[in-house]
Amino acid sequence: EFSSLSVEHCEGEMIVVTVFEIKEEEVPAFIERELEFRFLAVVPEGLDGVPFPNPAVVCARYSDEEYFQVRCKGSKEIYNQHYGRYNIDKIWRDDILPCRLYLRHCVLAAKNLGEPAYSNFLDHTYLGDRRTTIREYLATTGAGIMEEEPPETLRSRYGG
Repeated sequence: EFSSLSVEHCEGEMIVVTVFEIKEEEVPAFIERELEFRFLAVVPEGLDGVPFPNPAVVCARYSDEEYFQVRCKGSKEIYNQHYGRYNIDKIWRDDILPCRLYLRHCVLAAKNLGEPAYSNFLDHTYLGDRRTTIREYLATTGAGIMEEEPPETLRSRYGG
């Protein structure tokens, strides 16, 4: 149970997201921390359908090969520094389950944004298998996640 959250293009789908600002001086650290993602420029729309005045960046997934070629510049040594030394041979696996604490955090954040965001997150966010929705997962294998409390050291960050 260890994974992150990214977006993928899916014809006919739309997602509700939170837009936030990052200070310019914090961008390099953000990119370094989120190295496994492809950063795409998008123009978000409000729930009313009105486009935002400025473009935003969304974290999308690379294929493993794209990640190796782009982020690691085709170098096994660079890949090993980031993942290989931990015996991770694939970044994006279809059998991986979400980190329970982080999933709880994401669900609570979506719920705090109101019903449209909450329902959209539960019904349009999928596990790595790209078939199981978060709603289905929480009702079956992931039952109980929402009742789990974060450890004391992470309560202020992941407490909801």
